[in-house]
Order: sequence, then C-alpha cells, then structure tokens
Amino acid sequence: MTALTLSTSSAATLRADALVVGVAKGPKGPVVAPGAEAVDQAFDGKLAAVLETLGASGGEGEVTKLPAPAGLKAPVVLAVGLGDLPEKGETFDEEALRRAAGTAARALTGAKKAAFALPVEDAESAGAIGEGALLGAYTFTAYRSNGKAGGKKAADAKSAPLAEAAILGGKPRDKAFKAAVERAAAVAAEVNRARDLINMPSNDLNPKTFAAEAQAAAKEFGLKVEVLDEKALLKGGYGGLMGVGQGSANPPRLVRIAYTHAKAAKTLALVGKGITYDSGGISLKPAGHNETMKCDMSGAAAVFAAVVAAAKLGLEVNVTGWLALAENMPSGTATRPGDVLTMYSGKTVEVLNTDAEGRLVLADALTRASEENPDAIVDVATLTGAMVLALGNRTFGVMSNDDAFRTALYEIAGEVGEQAWPMPLPAELRKSMDSPVADMANMGERPGGGLVAGLFLKEFVGEGITWAHLDIAGPAFHESAPYGYTPKGGTGSAVRTLVGLAERTAAGDLG
Repeated sequence: MTALTLSTSSAATLRADALVVGVAKGPKGPVVAPGAEAVDQAFDGKLAAVLETLGASGGEGEVTKLPAPAGLKAPVVLAVGLGDLPEKGETFDEEALRRAAGTAARALTGAKKAAFALPVEDAESAGAIGEGALLGAYTFTAYRSNGKAGGKKAADAKSAPLAEAAILGGKPRDKAFKAAVERAAAVAAEVNRARDLINMPSNDLNPKTFAAEAQAAAKEFGLKVEVLDEKALLKGGYGGLMGVGQGSANPPRLVRIAYTHAKAAKTLALVGKGITYDSGGISLKPAGHNETMKCDMSGAAAVFAAVVAAAKLGLEVNVTGWLALAENMPSGTATRPGDVLTMYSGKTVEVLNTDAEGRLVLADALTRASEENPDAIVDVATLTGAMVLALGNRTFGVMSNDDAFRTALYEIAGEVGEQAWPMPLPAELRKSMDSPVADMANMGERPGGGLVAGLFLKEFVGEGITWAHLDIAGPAFHESAPYGYTPKGGTGSAVRTLVGLAERTAAGDLG
C-alpha cells in the first residue's frame, strides 16, 4: 500500500514528483486554499488566476495539472477542487479533504512521491487527507498479466499506485498527528482488504477459501477463529446456511473471528452476509444481473476487515465477527421455491424465492451471535435491490430495533464519510411474511421490500439485544467511473462505519 508520512518541509523545498494543492469554488472564481501559500508565491500570487484561465473553478473532483515555476523543487503542481469555499470563520470539512486527496492520488498513478499541501487545521484534517490518499491510490491488479520478461515493465510502472504521500503542515512529533496518521493507515488498509476480497472472482473466492483468509489474518493479528464446515453446520441445525449452500459444489461455512481486549467493558457482534456468488439459485437471476454477483459477500468482507482494524488499533472493546459464507447455485440438490427450512433458531421458513438467500444465512448467524449475549449486534449485507431503488447507489440504509442506536450509526457514518440514511421497520409489513405451511416465509409484499427484509432479520435477534441492520446493496460495488477516493469495483462500504462504532463503544459513548 502507499506509504504515508508527515512532513514539516515547505512546499517550495520538498522534492517530489508533484505538489498537490487545493482550490475552492469562491463567489468570484477559484480561490487557492490554505496550505498552498508557498506554491502561490512561486506563481507570483497569481495561481488562482492561472487556474481560472485554464478553466478551473474549484469544483469538487476537478483536477488541473500545471508545470511548476522556478522556486519549486517538484516539477508538477496538481490543483484539486475542494468544492465550495467555507463561510468566514469555518474550515473545510474532513470529507471534502478526504475526497480531494483521493482524487489527487488517483490522478498521480505511476508517481513515486507526492506532497499534499492541502489545508491542515488539526490532527483530524491530516488524518482525513492521509486516509483519502491511501483509499484513492487503491488499485486491484492481482489478475493483470505481467506478460513475458520485460514485456510490460514500463506499462506496469505507469499503472502502479502512488508510492508515497507526504502530508505537509503536519507535526510528525505531535502525538495527536502521529495517531491520526497511524489510524488512517490502519483503516485504509482494512478498507482495501475488503475491496480486494470483493474484487476477487468467485472461481477463487468461495466459502472455503474465504474462511482460509480469515484463518490467516487471525494467525497474523492474534485473533481467535473458529470455522464450522458443512458437517458441523448440518449437525448443528443451521438450516439457513445449509439450505442456501446445498446447491453448490462449494459447501457453506460459518466463521467466527474475534478480537478481545483485557480492559474491554463492552462486546460488539458484527454479522456479515457472505454469498461468494449469487446466481439466484433455482429462482435464477435474469441475464444482465449475474455479472457482478461476486460482490454479494461485501457484508462479510466489511465485518472481517472491521475486526482486523479493531485489533490493529488496539481498541478497548471486544469485537466478534460472524461471516455467513455460502454460494447460491442452481443444481439438482438446490433448495426449491416452496421448500421449508428449519433454521438454527428452530423457526421454520418457507422459501418462496431462492434469490432472497442473504436473509437466510444471516438469520442463522444472528441467532448464533445472540447466544453470546453481546451488548449490540450489527449485520451488514448487500441485501435488497429495493434499498438501491429507495436510496440510490451511494447510500446505505440503517434499520434497528432501537431508535437511539439507529441514530448513532447514522451519525457515525456521516462522521467517517460514508453516506447512510435511517430507515423504519413498519410493524404492519410483518404480516406479509406469514406462511400457510411454516412459521414465516422468506418473502413479503414487494413495496418496501428492503424494510420487509429488515423485519425478517429482526425475528432472529435474541430478546433484549440491541441490533441494527445495514443494507449496503447500493454502495458496495461501484460500476461507474471512479470519483474521489472511491474506485470502480468493490468499495469496502461500511468498514469505516463499523470501525467508528467500535471506537465510540470503546470510548464509552454509546451508553
């Protein structure tokens, strides 16, 4: 991953391939942002005018490259848009800095070192710049052919991620600045771990190999791990996981991966949907809806990454991750529409649609997680197309059996830079899942389908346990052009929210 450093050097004297400066959208044109004073001076105080001549406005996501004038050691100045200029007395918010740094890092693919002369007001803003740069520099190249010896070396160098990001205006010896940068590096590394898993094709990532990834990380970071294979799942009565996975040649797994701290007063349980490929099963998805279904394990990837991040940060909270892993395939052994499954909880579920499989594997994992009586459970899943229709491709829905907890998660998501929206769990929708042959069905009425799915999951949460459900179906996999620090492909959605939740719990801010 890109190296991240703090530097006290002046923008004029630091040797780098490029100097990144911020430009904001002012009422009368572009305005050079704080942090770039030395660069503006090298342009005789006319950097804003030069940028305006070149068509720059300071709008978010805008990138303008300039040859550096005499007086700067770097050969290139890269001006990145920060969006609207803050009101007098206010500063640029952390998400604006995060996105600008990510945009710049993407534009500097192939560079060895870039100096970020963006506005640094405090340790938090330095951390935001660092996080944005590391997330923006992400590339997934595991399946790119290197060609024969020497054949693609030049091309590979040009497509390599930015090697080093130096944040100017930081204080390397200040504990707060050092901690902020270390946190940014740890969190970005785990978001990128989730992205790698999501981008991995399903012929390499299946329940067994995903479980092996968790076992390897557990060994590296001193975590406890337990893997239930198909024999243990069958013996234990995990009807949801077995019912979804029985049509595949790759059998299901339930992984428990846990980080504990000796001084922890609270325990969080995180449950992730890990459908490593979703064909829809017998209720086969139509053509055009299968191509990205390797991403249906994004919830499990987020949970896995969040547990490792908590360990890296040494948070004073216990965090247990439950990865409900299965491959949903059609075959002669697959669950059929109309079949009835007996879940781990003992409840029976009539399967009306085998493409509503995520809630089935999550139900078993939620029941199992509830047995340990954690202080709170949060599940994460690419669960419903209905949530995408409701909130779009960049925002995930937050549902909960506790209004205060739902609000807290919504606020945390905003603080870390993830777009979320609180959603209700209308009691009247529960009746639509009534079944004439079983305790309930896995489908209900179509309107409000994302909320119906949330109500289904609620049925499997232990009594008295605070719970929330994050439906990340929209933002988990980005199919359009990259923007800010968000790449094309797997995004690592919800990792930062889960880490923020763990941090707030460790600090005792959740009651």
